[in-house]
Amino acid sequence: MIDINQLKVKIFADGADKAGMLDMAQKPFIKGLTTNPTLMAKAGITNYEAFARDILGHITDKHLSLEVFSDDIGEMERQALKIAGWGPNVYVKIPITNTKGQSTCALVKRLADQGVKVNVTALMTLAQVRDVVSHLNDGVPACISVFAGRIADTGIDPLPLMQAAVAMASIKPRAELIWASPRELLNIFQADAIGCQIITVTNDILKKLPNVGYNLDSYSLDTVKMFYNDATQAGFRL
Repeated sequence: MIDINQLKVKIFADGADKAGMLDMAQKPFIKGLTTNPTLMAKAGITNYEAFARDILGHITDKHLSLEVFSDDIGEMERQALKIAGWGPNVYVKIPITNTKGQSTCALVKRLADQGVKVNVTALMTLAQVRDVVSHLNDGVPACISVFAGRIADTGIDPLPLMQAAVAMASIKPRAELIWASPRELLNIFQADAIGCQIITVTNDILKKLPNVGYNLDSYSLDTVKMFYNDATQAGFRL
C-alpha cells in the first residue's frame, strides 16, 4: 500500500489564493509554500507587499518562496534584499535569466554571500543547474527549481535530467532541488524515488491525494458508474 506519509520528498503547495494557502499550511504533509507573480496576478492581487506580509503574518514556521518581478538585474537585487527582510522563513525566488536571456548567476552569488536564502527558478537544462550550483554559498540554504513539467511538455522525459540534477546539486550541502511544475500525482513518487528533496504541487493535483493507494478495480468501477450516470442525467437516447 502506498503511504504518502512515508515519502522523503517534501511537498510544497504552489498557489496565490490566501484561503487556499492558509489551509494548506495547516496540513502536516505540506512542508512549505511557493508562489509567483503569474499566480498572484491570476488571483487578482494588486498590492504585492501587502499580500506577502499578510501571508507571512499567518505562516511563520514553514518555507515561503516569494519572487522578484523586475527585469533589471540591479533592481532584482534591491527587491530581493527587501523581500528577504520580511521574515526568516522567506526564500527569494530569482529567475535564472531576465527576459533578455542575461544570466542572474552573479546576482545569486551576491545574494547568497549576504546570507539571503534564494530559490533560483525556471531552470530547464543541466547547464543551468551546473551554473547555479557553482554560484551558491555552502553555508546558506538555497533551492534550485527545475521545471520538470514544462520539460515534459516538450516531449522530453524529465526523469533522467532530474536524476542528474539531483547529483549535481548534492555537492552543495545546504542546497535542495525542487521538482517544479508537476503535471500529475505520479510525479511526487518519481521525485521521491530519485532523491529530489522538494516538489511543488498545485491544489488541483493535491486534491487527488485521496486516490493514492486506491484499489484499481474499484477505481475502474467508479469510472464506469460515472459514465453511466452522466449519460443518464443528460437524457441521451438512441
